[in-house]
Amino acid sequence: MKILVAVKRVVDANVKVRVKADNSGVDLTNAKMAINPFCEIAVEEAIRLKEKGQAEEVIVVSIGDKACHEQIRTALALGADRGIHVDTEDGLQPLAVAKLLHAIVQREAIGLVLVGKQSIDTDNNQVAQMLAALAGMPQGTFACGVEVQDGKLKVVREIDGGEQTVLLSLPAVVSTDLRLNEPRYASLPNIMKAKKKPIDTLTPADLGVSVASRLRTLSVEPPPERSAGIKVASVDELIHRLKTEAKVI
Repeated sequence: MKILVAVKRVVDANVKVRVKADNSGVDLTNAKMAINPFCEIAVEEAIRLKEKGQAEEVIVVSIGDKACHEQIRTALALGADRGIHVDTEDGLQPLAVAKLLHAIVQREAIGLVLVGKQSIDTDNNQVAQMLAALAGMPQGTFACGVEVQDGKLKVVREIDGGEQTVLLSLPAVVSTDLRLNEPRYASLPNIMKAKKKPIDTLTPADLGVSVASRLRTLSVEPPPERSAGIKVASVDELIHRLKTEAKVI
């Protein structure tokens, strides 16, 4: 079984982002970039499945400009076997990403697709579901447990109020949640080995996919600053303020 893992290049989770002065987007000048944390969990899970002998190859794909090679090399250093870079300068919408991944799934005869449940920049949480629909594959979203059993995939899902266990036929699409695993750190020998692992470069045209955007960003604004809280002298004053000022009771 081949496993395809999608990784997205995003601003590091520890960086405080700033909005551009013209409100056209987020200022990424000199910002530290990294693999999306949910995608990193997907990479770790794919590598664990291979280490258990349940997968033959782990392929990492990233979509974007040439800077994405950095994130692909990081995933290769963690243990993935080879990378695919879909080279495009366009800011892609989730449907375009799902179509590109679908084309790669067909091209590579993929048995399992692992993606992060969402990216920390746009928070759309759409690619896995769209890919499953396009490919006609069963899906297990928000996975906190993944296990191969008798040629099928057992997925434990995070749901409101608890967990749900589903049994999927392969090939399938799984989106990973935070509790699935703890990603490893890349060792120095593996970082050196990753430099020799192959990365194929494709374009959307090579995959026969149009990535024309159907959405236009009108403006991006930072959230309003929260006002400081106040202390009240009594319960009666609290109730009065909730009624007259907050108007929540």
